[in-house]
Amino acid sequence: MKHRIVVLGAGYAGAYAAGTLARRLSPADTEITVVNAEPDFVQRLRLHQLAAGQEIEAPQLADVFAGTGIRLRVARVTDVDPERHIVAVADADGGGELGYDTLVYALGSHGADHGVPGVAEHAFDIAARPTALRLRKRLDSLDGRDGGRSVLVVGDGLTGIETATEIAESRPGLSVTLIARGELGAPLSTGARGHLRRACDRLGITVWENTRVEAVEATRVLCADGTVLASDATVWTAGFAVAPIAATSGLEVTGNGRIVVDRTMRSVSHPNVYAAGDSAYAIGDNGQPLPMSCASAGYTGRQAVDAIVGHLTGREIANTKLEYVGNHISLGRADGILQMVDGEAEAKPKYLGGRKAARIKEGILKMSLWATSHPTFGLPKRKHRLAAAPNVPAEKSAA
Repeated sequence: MKHRIVVLGAGYAGAYAAGTLARRLSPADTEITVVNAEPDFVQRLRLHQLAAGQEIEAPQLADVFAGTGIRLRVARVTDVDPERHIVAVADADGGGELGYDTLVYALGSHGADHGVPGVAEHAFDIAARPTALRLRKRLDSLDGRDGGRSVLVVGDGLTGIETATEIAESRPGLSVTLIARGELGAPLSTGARGHLRRACDRLGITVWENTRVEAVEATRVLCADGTVLASDATVWTAGFAVAPIAATSGLEVTGNGRIVVDRTMRSVSHPNVYAAGDSAYAIGDNGQPLPMSCASAGYTGRQAVDAIVGHLTGREIANTKLEYVGNHISLGRADGILQMVDGEAEAKPKYLGGRKAARIKEGILKMSLWATSHPTFGLPKRKHRLAAAPNVPAEKSAA
């Protein structure tokens, strides 16, 4: 009987893990199924561009996995039972259950409202393609109107900075304001912070620093110091959270629901479950938790694959580097910041800014898309053709 590997999520971590497992494991011995709620691959790192009005490529996962032997199930994960080795899913046909021998949990994250009143009802986010498109529709309705329509971006992390600068550049008719909880770009070096400020000035972005939002209403934002800011569209980028599925399943998780894993991305409570990407609480080589990021998804996905292949083949498990080397921040299409960090995740004094940094960021995005669109680098297709393994939908119930 084939060893059943089920991968939950086909984002940067999940798509990479599934494709690499298909390339490195024999189709005669393993069966790989990917479960994803959407039929296409979402370039999450470009969702701020999508919201701003640009067209972003979204490859169909059926095409991505064609010829690899990977089975695709377009469905939403509703529950995981690690004791019975079962995943429950819901789809247009009602759903069902999938049995697994090894589970790769890579369901990613979504926007976190932190309990701030009004965020869920009145704010927009760009943590997913549907919500980014919802914001885009709202911006379309505002753009071109008289009266200086305002867009307020709450949160000055990487997502907030990229969103504010992209909207300001793409839609110069809108007034964009960025709210920072502390100093703008606080984690960056002195030089990079100066570059960021100049970019905001160039794009006409108003910045409110040391400002905490207490509530979001339909047409305004209320701040802790009593300031009231008018807003025709409030974009919430103040952090991310993971789905409660792992926490309710009985897997050992952190207080915020991320799966606690060992050095090989293996669940510390259930050894046949691996986590990768934002869902995993992994300690980096510097002794600090890896942040939620695309870079972390790559490292944790690679380590999980190495561990699974090692356990199934009896080979020695290699330790992938678990490091965070820096931040690549786009400031519109022709400007950016490349900020490297040291072993303690503190910003190094030097940074790269301007067009060259923007080109590097664009190159990283294109490379990430190519790697996802070619999950097995084309290598196993001959192997799977010889094995006559069709790319068909997974069965609706466990084998």
